Amino acid sequence: MQYPFLGATVEPGGVRFRVVSPIAQRMELVVEDGGGQSKLYDMTRQEGGLFEAFIAGLQPGARYRYRMDGGDTLYPDPASRFQPKGVHGPSEVIDPHAYNWQDAGWAGVPHQDLVFYELHVGTFTPEGTYEAARAKLPYLKELGVTAVELLPVAAFPGERNWGYDPAAQFAPAHPYGRPDDLRRFVDEAHRLGLAVYLDVVYNHFGPDGAYVVGLNPQMFTAHHHTPWGQAINLDDEGSAAVRAFFLENAVYWLREFHLDGFRLDATFALVDDSPKHFLAELAEVVSSVPGWRRLLIAEDPRNMRALVEPRERGGYGLDGIWADDFHHLVRRHLAGDRHAYYADFTGKMQDIATTLQQGWFYTGQHSAHWGGPRGTSTDGLKPENFVLCIQNHDQVGNRPQGNRLTDDVSLDAYRAASALLLFAPQLPLLFQGQEWATKTPFLYFTDHNPELGKLVSEGRKEEFKDFPAFQGDVPDPQDERSFLRSKLDWGELDKEAHAGVLALYRDLLALRRELSGDIDIVHVTDEGLVARRGPFTLLLAFQGGTTLPLTGEARVRLVTESARYAQGGREPTFAEDAVHFPTPGAAIVEVRA
Repeated sequence: MQYPFLGATVEPGGVRFRVVSPIAQRMELVVEDGGGQSKLYDMTRQEGGLFEAFIAGLQPGARYRYRMDGGDTLYPDPASRFQPKGVHGPSEVIDPHAYNWQDAGWAGVPHQDLVFYELHVGTFTPEGTYEAARAKLPYLKELGVTAVELLPVAAFPGERNWGYDPAAQFAPAHPYGRPDDLRRFVDEAHRLGLAVYLDVVYNHFGPDGAYVVGLNPQMFTAHHHTPWGQAINLDDEGSAAVRAFFLENAVYWLREFHLDGFRLDATFALVDDSPKHFLAELAEVVSSVPGWRRLLIAEDPRNMRALVEPRERGGYGLDGIWADDFHHLVRRHLAGDRHAYYADFTGKMQDIATTLQQGWFYTGQHSAHWGGPRGTSTDGLKPENFVLCIQNHDQVGNRPQGNRLTDDVSLDAYRAASALLLFAPQLPLLFQGQEWATKTPFLYFTDHNPELGKLVSEGRKEEFKDFPAFQGDVPDPQDERSFLRSKLDWGELDKEAHAGVLALYRDLLALRRELSGDIDIVHVTDEGLVARRGPFTLLLAFQGGTTLPLTGEARVRLVTESARYAQGGREPTFAEDAVHFPTPGAAIVEVRA
């Protein structure tokens, strides 16, 4: 594919502009002069509704919009590289080559070595900027994660948002800083050996500020529907331009920001009956980007192996899937959740053990929540094809109070669950602050215009009215306090209980680097299990009073309830052939051959 193509491209002697609008007969480029005046340039119409203009002498920093058919509406560029005044303001010409990258030797993090740390730029630090997040990268390196996964940063309406209301897919959100600030963040991460993944939303646009739809109504199709309404048009009339828009967007983020890959939001909603599914084409395009190997991780609840099957075998050729069955089982077991999709899970230790061996639990069984069979076999798939968690932004933030797992289970059980997650062969994902058992919630927050904001606030209350477990006041997403309450409290690290959990995570991640191979479940009880990976054995008890067998001469490598991690913790008792846990906990031992 030709790249760059859409948007404003800085060339020798000026700037070239390209925008697609199949419904327009005439398009004008409106360039601001900085003094409150604008200059208009007619654009040349080409086949397929492509409009183009080259403006000699124009420099980076120029601000512009488009005017269609002489109308009153001024449209920001759908492929704008920056919206300095927000999604309703002018677009800014950005020269990506002005930044001097320092990561020439970067080769990426091997797939099997990925440990994701999911963060939201606006709430990760008090400042809520790329620069402030960059200053925390040495902390993440010391923690032991290997990849930072950013919640979506494509421009959204207002000053605060999770990122799943994208309006300008190519423009890094202005509340977090300028595009070069994001480049510096990635550059520093690579210097430290950390990969950077970006969450991208290709299945819908946000409800406000998506001017691309006004220029090209063919962005949507009435032939398919998703939870957000009409589907993105990937297979109907005019879909070629729509597919090209998103494919170029992926290449843009990888090439101009040196990203290591994507988390693809809600891939089940990318409905496509084309001979070549959009996801397969996306995988092809991403694999052709020069440099190191980039990876694609799907968020998809269908447990569908075709997502990661090679394209030559009829699959889509992605690299991994968020596999939430593990999360649901652990939460059901420890916290007793039974509402919505949790009703599909027993929380039994045997089911948790099965999921650790398979990657996900549902491989075709009947699901009451889905109303039919769910899932496919995982035979032949690799552990690195699955991303597991005990917290992520969805599982925390989609609870009305944004409460963490640590709000609902004992700290000793939380430490045990953390050991289980980081012992598993699948790729673990941590959500900001879980490594120190933060008490900070992650609430749902928005900053829409008053009319839309009222609908969002009312919809949030309606969403939870029938859930007995979620009775009480639902924080208003539009209230700035919902955003401010979600900012991590880094001062918690000075408190002994939080510092102990952080030490545990650091040690678990260091020990994880010694682990290799698949997992072998050797013993399961109602409240515990014993699992092996090579010479290492995990003994896990989710309830006190559990005794688990241990064979062979063992060297204790880590105990979650030791004084190093647990203030007042009660350590397990090691006998000749068994380990007794007086409280929930876990131990990792190295068995000598």
